[in-house]
Amino acid sequence: MSKRTSTFSLSRYISIVKKEIIQIKKDPASLAIALVLPVMLLFLLGYAVSSEVENMDIAIWDQNKTKESRDLFQQYGNSHYFTTSYHVTSYEEVNHLLDNGKIGMALVIPTNYSKQLIRNEASIQILVDGSDPNIANTALKNASLITQNKSLDIQKEQLNNQGVQEVSQPLKEESRVFYNPDMDMMKFNIPGLIGLIMQEVILILTAFSLVREKERGTMEQLIVTPIKPSELILGKLTPYTVIGFISFLFVLIAGVLWFGVPIQGSVPLLILLSTLFLITTLAMGILVSTIAKNQLQAMQIAFAIILPSVIISGFVFPREPMPIIIQAMGGFIPLTYFLEILRGIFLKGIGIEELWKQTLILLTFTVILCIATTLSFKKRLE
Repeated sequence: MSKRTSTFSLSRYISIVKKEIIQIKKDPASLAIALVLPVMLLFLLGYAVSSEVENMDIAIWDQNKTKESRDLFQQYGNSHYFTTSYHVTSYEEVNHLLDNGKIGMALVIPTNYSKQLIRNEASIQILVDGSDPNIANTALKNASLITQNKSLDIQKEQLNNQGVQEVSQPLKEESRVFYNPDMDMMKFNIPGLIGLIMQEVILILTAFSLVREKERGTMEQLIVTPIKPSELILGKLTPYTVIGFISFLFVLIAGVLWFGVPIQGSVPLLILLSTLFLITTLAMGILVSTIAKNQLQAMQIAFAIILPSVIISGFVFPREPMPIIIQAMGGFIPLTYFLEILRGIFLKGIGIEELWKQTLILLTFTVILCIATTLSFKKRLE
């Protein structure tokens, strides 16, 4: 083995960068995956990931068959939350449609509905498919809202008939929603998807970089050269950082222009902190690459990192209700902090004054991962 000098050599570092660029050019499929796949995933998941209920198929069992009952179920059908797809005449039909997943909810109007309405005693029955609690909860809230609005309309009409023109409510509320006044789920999901997709694609791509050297037998050629582990690691990180940055710009532009999610905060700060996260993810991928013996192992380790990060990073579920131990585990995932940065800049328009803690943690992750990767590779050289 050749004797290695103790100082960092810029020329050797540039040589490794050039070598890695040549390797990437020889593998256009991986380059296409890095540049095209993130945008494809953003389009696919941007529309698929949502807990909102829109146009849910429902069944109506109108046992009253009066103008009042028709007004009620038409109010459900006229909303964008529900679509009246079936009119049934028994609970057996309702159960059959729920069992087969053809409806998510059924509205049952009793026989004496219109008579009870006059006595202010009317009630209806709502049957919901609760197999997905999030969807069921949202559907129930939407149904309750429609019923309450209808109840207020009926009460107002009754009071008008009695000569009362205005109804004063003893208790009123004034509410204001900050950052996302329309509570548009797309504005919440797209920033998170940008972070998640970039982590998945870049981590898997770089996880194979050193493993491929091992499988092709070119690692032995590198070992006999005077190159230092830090020069090799940085030389491999540099081209993938550029590719990852271009890929990030693609998904960022798609998120802003196609999905219409505006960036409320500083764009330069968003790009700067996103580059920091890219380097963190690249360092993580290179570390996986130094540990794995072949591409199958690299893929398995990468998925062992990706899957928990989807669940406990706060991408899908809020972290606050999670047990302390799970919250602590989520704290060891860089994506957790990058999601806070993305949503903070996209939605709240906050700056580094509020995001310095997340930035410092990401920077710490980057330094630790780069040192761990270098030490892991150095150990293998020895």
